[in-house]
Amino acid sequence: MTLPAALLDNALRWRRQLHQHPELGYQEQRTSEMVAQVLSDAGLQVFRGLAGTGVIGTLENGPGPVIGLRADMDALPITEKGNPVWKSSQPGVMHACGHDGHTAVLLAAACLLAATRQFSGTVHFIFQPAEENLGGARKMVEEGLFQRFPMDAVYAMHNWPGLPVGSLAVNAGAMMASLDSFEITLNGKSCHAAMPESGADPMVVAAELILALQTIPSRRLSPLASAVVSVTQIHGGEAINVIPEQIVLRGTVRCLQTDVRDRVRGLIEDFVTTLPRPFGVSGEIHWYPGYPVTANHAEQADLVRQAAVQLLGEQQVHWQVNPSMASEDFACMLEACPGAYFWLGADGATPSAPLHNAGYDFNDELLPIGITFWQQLVESTLAKA
Repeated sequence: MTLPAALLDNALRWRRQLHQHPELGYQEQRTSEMVAQVLSDAGLQVFRGLAGTGVIGTLENGPGPVIGLRADMDALPITEKGNPVWKSSQPGVMHACGHDGHTAVLLAAACLLAATRQFSGTVHFIFQPAEENLGGARKMVEEGLFQRFPMDAVYAMHNWPGLPVGSLAVNAGAMMASLDSFEITLNGKSCHAAMPESGADPMVVAAELILALQTIPSRRLSPLASAVVSVTQIHGGEAINVIPEQIVLRGTVRCLQTDVRDRVRGLIEDFVTTLPRPFGVSGEIHWYPGYPVTANHAEQADLVRQAAVQLLGEQQVHWQVNPSMASEDFACMLEACPGAYFWLGADGATPSAPLHNAGYDFNDELLPIGITFWQQLVESTLAKA
């Protein structure tokens, strides 16, 4: 498929404008305005305000199925280290995950499909705020996304460093892990560091607990189960010669199976409540449930695979790849509606910097590939009779 040069020029301009003016989750005012204007100019019906800054563009073209295509819009609180002409103008904020590219690709696809209309049915173009740890997808679902815009299926893509440009990866089943975070509070008895017998040391318990939690994936779960337990913060103590009264630990749990997710939570709670007791310390845990497993529905995953094979060729399509232990809030949409999430390779001649890295920049070689893939998926799944 050959794309109009003017469309590609616009996609590149939009991508770099978005990169230069990044906005954090639920603050995407400028981005939302731009998206709504482009969709309106292309003749789509535009709906705003879902999850605050969310935008839905609807393109109807006769009777047929209804599908949704989603792009995320938010940036990250990271200071950009690269120095492109389109470098972030916002100190401490940058598009370090490629959401600028995802948005530009979906905008261009909406414009292209509105012009060509080689399909029969309805497409909802979903521009979602706050993907980065703030649950924008869940908020859109809770505010009635699939009630106000009923869909037969919903799809999302993410650029993926580590895969070459021109390739696509998709699974039936898990693509990304669940994400939950926790805060553990260990309460002991403060005393002079020279007289530990007169107190109850939560610092020792913290050390024991951190190591004990690592035995959950290695000794309490089957080797075929997938889980990562990471303690990422430890806070406590003020004076160098005083055993503190309290220690706070924080961290995350990621799993690829829902039953494993539930079991890991139970095991961590057991450790937190029982391990400290012989030390004279008490433990309590507060959970912050995050995203479920990003699990593709088999039929929709296969439709993505078929469209990719037709567009990119069999050799460029990776089917049933190893899932990532990172997480994605599109999982919340997949819990509410059948659909699929897939990766587009981002590595050009020089490998891309990792996602969430201060040196990352979206590979603009992906723009025509992403646009034509959305076109291919729409036209193949909403084929004219």
